[in-house]
Amino acid sequence: MAAAAAAPVWSVDPRTGKRREQVAVEATAATVDAAVRAAHAAGDALADRGVRAAFLRRAADLLDGAADRITAAADAETALGPGRLTGELARTTYQLRAFADVVEEGAFLDVLIDHADPALTPPRPDLRRCKIPLGVVAVYAASNFPLAFSVPGGDTASALAAGCPVVVKAHPGHPATSELSAALLRRAAAELGLPEGVVGLVHGFDAGIELVRHPLVAAAGFTGSVRGGRALYDAAAARPHPIPFHGELGSLNPVVVTEAAATERAEQIGTGLAGSMTLGTGQFCVKPGLVLAPHGPAGDRLARSLADAVRTTEAGVLLDHRMRDAFVDGVRERAALPDVEAPVAPGADGEHTVSAGFLTVPAARLAEPGGPHDLLLEECFGPVTVLARYADDTEAGAVLARLPGNLTATLQLGAAESAGEDAPPGPAGNGTGRGARLLAALTPLAGRVLVNGWPTGVAVAPAQHHGGPYPATTSTATSVGGTAIERWLRPVVYQDTPPALLPPELREDNPLALPRRIDGRREG
Repeated sequence: MAAAAAAPVWSVDPRTGKRREQVAVEATAATVDAAVRAAHAAGDALADRGVRAAFLRRAADLLDGAADRITAAADAETALGPGRLTGELARTTYQLRAFADVVEEGAFLDVLIDHADPALTPPRPDLRRCKIPLGVVAVYAASNFPLAFSVPGGDTASALAAGCPVVVKAHPGHPATSELSAALLRRAAAELGLPEGVVGLVHGFDAGIELVRHPLVAAAGFTGSVRGGRALYDAAAARPHPIPFHGELGSLNPVVVTEAAATERAEQIGTGLAGSMTLGTGQFCVKPGLVLAPHGPAGDRLARSLADAVRTTEAGVLLDHRMRDAFVDGVRERAALPDVEAPVAPGADGEHTVSAGFLTVPAARLAEPGGPHDLLLEECFGPVTVLARYADDTEAGAVLARLPGNLTATLQLGAAESAGEDAPPGPAGNGTGRGARLLAALTPLAGRVLVNGWPTGVAVAPAQHHGGPYPATTSTATSVGGTAIERWLRPVVYQDTPPALLPPELREDNPLALPRRIDGRREG
């Protein structure tokens, strides 16, 4: 009996819902196996740090050189717009070059040398420790960032920087963009004399499952939904040899507005919130989805300012019709809950677009465990937020105590609260002001805590942390910034190893000029 033909993979225009072109076919188990084996075979070619750095920089150059083609392809599949996508491409290529710098510096190898010391109790042998790449990394592309969190994005860049080949499972929302990006990465590899298998690409739902189960896949990175990410996380854990699964799943990104902040700048906060929650048609993973604002005149001013700003926001197109349907159904279900009102109703606006809006609810409703209002504590992907009005700090604290983990948490404080001037005078008052207390309450909830700002926009910087307690992420690692490389490495220590057998990273004369710590003292 003849095998069934592989299912076609279509590029679809979200503005019309119509197919544009067939760009690939869904990968079979054999196709996935071939891609993983090719990646595994390419691993040794990435051993040279100089070659890796040059590869990452050449990939960035090729992506920049194809900017018009890439942004046109991505816009046709996501409707994110040329302006947004031009910025995203710049972020993506900056990220690739930043990881090239990380590779060249070498600090990520975390070289530690403790010389033998028989005088210690117990005696210490000669110990030399560094980090080595895990192996093939499976990367699951995101829907909402067709570049920065997809084929040429942070997971791929950091894995390659660590010396790990990658196989990317393309997102079905932008397959043509994925194919174009992968081709450019492979071209960069070929120009540097690397096997093109260092970057593999597969399509299809079943391919995603096959990939995480493949015995040669050593780790996985994922950005997407709680449901999809948790299924893959469980599959990674259920393998005969479980592997690390670094998933970004979902985040409510709470905001707390104090009475003082609302009194001083209600209009500014309302306008800023509207801009943040509607940015990219509300499709950012750090969109503020729950805002605790005070009852009373100051909170009313904030709500009016938010309403005025949201009403002027143009209707937008979501990434695909499946997401549009989920958004429309989600806001309808939330708006139907008792005591929930919609000052500006979000939802469908025409056949293909959605309108932004927000819901209000008494915060006391969210403090009730196990009730229908728990739905408001779940992320709703799209241009909507929930304004929960609290009566006092106790009520706000009760809501915060019920929140799951988040990527971000934001405080909007008054001037005196920000300066700590609301605390009692003297040393005994340190850390006792309202701002300090709220900061302490939010810190356990998120990986990034902001004061008097908005969470949309994640800077690519060494000190950045993009992650948080579950379900924001499934690990304590970051997916943005130089330390994202740590996800794809493991430490190994060599004990009493003859110098001739040591890897160059651990030799006494430091031929690679790496920064390292020797007998507890940093050098280089």
